[in-house]
Amino acid sequence: MKKVLLGLSFAAILMTSCKKETKEEVKEATEAVGNEMEEAIDTAAVKVDAAADSTKVKAGEALEKGAQKMDEAAQKLKEAAKK
Repeated sequence: MKKVLLGLSFAAILMTSCKKETKEEVKEATEAVGNEMEEAIDTAAVKVDAAADSTKVKAGEALEKGAQKMDEAAQKLKEAAKK
């Protein structure tokens, strides 16, 4: 009976020490995942900003082309009205 109790208490001590190591490993892994997520979010934010800037430039160019076409059409109408 004493051996069984001694064995159980020894097993409990081993499990407790393993739990501490496991908790430390889990904590480190959690921090690493958190850091990776922050980096991924930062990278995604930079990509979104770049895409938004690119879209603004393209939209501006399209508006300029549209304005030029409208000016040309207005000129044609004025010329047609004079005839």
